[in-house]
Amino acid sequence: MAFIPSTHFLALPRPDVLIGPPLGVVDTTTLAAHDFDVDTRTGFMPPDPPLARLPLQWEPWEQLLDDAQVHRFQLGTKLDITDMEKARSESWRARVRKLPTLSTSDLRQSELLLRRGHHVLAWNMHFYIHSLPPDADIRIPPPITVPLLEVCAQLQLPPVITYSDDVLYNWELKVPSAEPTPALDNLRCLTLFTGTRDEEEFYLASARIELRGVDALEIMRAIMDELFVGDGLAARRITRYLHNLSRVLDDLSLLLLGVRDGCDPDVFYHEIRPWFNGADSGSRNWTFEGLEAHPELVLPVELSGPSAAQSSLIHAFDVFLGVDHTPKQTPPPSFPTLSTSYIEHPSSFTTSKSDPAHQALPRTPFLTRMRSYMPRHHRNFLRHLDAAPRPLRAAVARMSDASLLDAYNSALDALRRFRDAHLRIVALYIIGPSRRGPPSSARIAQAGTDTAAETCGGQTGTGMEVETESTSRLRGTGGTDLVRFLKGVRDRTSEATMERATV
Repeated sequence: MAFIPSTHFLALPRPDVLIGPPLGVVDTTTLAAHDFDVDTRTGFMPPDPPLARLPLQWEPWEQLLDDAQVHRFQLGTKLDITDMEKARSESWRARVRKLPTLSTSDLRQSELLLRRGHHVLAWNMHFYIHSLPPDADIRIPPPITVPLLEVCAQLQLPPVITYSDDVLYNWELKVPSAEPTPALDNLRCLTLFTGTRDEEEFYLASARIELRGVDALEIMRAIMDELFVGDGLAARRITRYLHNLSRVLDDLSLLLLGVRDGCDPDVFYHEIRPWFNGADSGSRNWTFEGLEAHPELVLPVELSGPSAAQSSLIHAFDVFLGVDHTPKQTPPPSFPTLSTSYIEHPSSFTTSKSDPAHQALPRTPFLTRMRSYMPRHHRNFLRHLDAAPRPLRAAVARMSDASLLDAYNSALDALRRFRDAHLRIVALYIIGPSRRGPPSSARIAQAGTDTAAETCGGQTGTGMEVETESTSRLRGTGGTDLVRFLKGVRDRTSEATMERATV
């Protein structure tokens, strides 16, 4: 089991976020806010393969996850699920309920342990929930509820699978390598719901985008350095850097569209996607049990599933280029501010959409809300980027340089092309399959794709953030109107283009 160096801030003891660090212990939360956990070689992905297994103290969690994957549990909503498949998953769920509630105090020794703890517990929870019969109440047992919420309090993440669980911290190398940056074709996933190549390629498409995006982050850093100078030479250098940024963005579009080479749209939509669903996407409430003895824990009002909109890299492009998607008067949610994302509980928690506390909270814009699902250091990076004293867009307007303006607009065009690609993937992986039957009854390779692409105006994306309520009304994670939302994001990117008269 590989650990990061003991001198690294992520390896230092984690202070309790509720009471602060003990006297004489370095407050690693503050250090992390300066470091942002963004690596110069791997960006928002960790520089070394994520921890693949917890120490023996938490082996029961790992064994449950192993067994769930080995037995290839079926979705409880599967129409042709067999009695044997039902019995196998129920036997596993019974083991979960009988498991002792393991302590998480030693997990706080390392950020890596906490990340792995969140990964294992959240995946076990999704296996538990989505293998249940469709008419069963969703009651998450204490052996998952209590440790998961304790880990979430430390990581400042919600108790649900996030983009970081299935992309950022869900990979290992196929072949050991001493190269500082993993090769894009040398990755494989640690955890899968279905065990299929389709699912693995779906996650890895995003992982490859994250790794290729490292060059974009370096370009942003170089531009910010030049903005500090702000002279004629700086304008020429920024112009060159922005053209380089456009090329990186076009590479990201190709990587995004490359998901088609390994992931079948019907398999994704009918067999993989339902495992992602959070409480917000279904009609059944999620009840977290076993909290009577833990009044200190706080609980979420809403739980969305993993989403490409939780990628800090994609948010960074918008922030850096000055593309505004959210109302300025709405502050981003922060943990552990209870009034925005969490509420206190009496003994158990139910994700009821009719709950008065849920209804009383103002609806936060979707993209802003997705920041709450990012690792907290990455949220801090975006806040830091957003607070830059010399924003790029303002500098382009101030410098009145035609070449610089053209380069800036070219970068925006490349970002729009990336979002066009996103819409094309949504048409292929969500809209098309939603109009067809499941693979067993109709596996038509391209039959619905052209029409679906027309629905999106010929555009589309990864679809990870996509959930559906019916084939006639497609919804995005958190209740967004899917096609209208994605078109709006793309259109606001186009609207950010600056006219010559502006400079």
